[in-house]
Amino acid sequence: MEDKCCIASTIAIVLAAGTAAVLIAAYGVLIHVHIAVEDASLTRFALVESSPAAAMMSSPALAYNLSLTLTVRNPNWAITIRNKKNLEAAFTFDGQAFDRALLAGKGEKQRPRKTRVYHLAVGSPAGGVAVPAFGNAGAVVFREQNATGFFDVEVKVTGKFGYTGRVHKCDLDATCPLKLQLAPPGTNAVVFQKVKCKLAKPDKSKKKYC
Repeated sequence: MEDKCCIASTIAIVLAAGTAAVLIAAYGVLIHVHIAVEDASLTRFALVESSPAAAMMSSPALAYNLSLTLTVRNPNWAITIRNKKNLEAAFTFDGQAFDRALLAGKGEKQRPRKTRVYHLAVGSPAGGVAVPAFGNAGAVVFREQNATGFFDVEVKVTGKFGYTGRVHKCDLDATCPLKLQLAPPGTNAVVFQKVKCKLAKPDKSKKKYC
């Protein structure tokens, strides 16, 4: 009888330990979001210099049409993410932002193990001139890259997250470096390889990024 009680106690302890381990893995370990650019297409990317619309500008501006598919995955088992401020994407060239897009608003949630897909399209006004002006240095970089047929464009994803069962909030700062080839509108000649975005390293002194 005592042996049976010992066996039952051992089984109960093993089950309790297993349950605790699962709960710790599900709620105690926070995994960062996974962000990637699955596809991107650049059909217009040009400097606009002297024109009636740009006559008052002291330096060239950028005219562009860019579309891409961006994914944000919550890999956690049981932790839901809630946006504490807007989740946004900024598009930059030579370190200078030329457009922005809203991905998700403040208060929106992303459930565990779910992936959200965002189809983004940004462009300068048809027949108009994009802002901002790039200045001489930006124009030089543009011409150098234009000669190669590829442009280094970055997508920066920023936001602030709250998590199920956690008091602290974490800033998100991810960078997606893209090397894009200019393609004529309506063509599928340019092959794009998926790009995994890089999250900013945690600032341990400020605990700004989690």
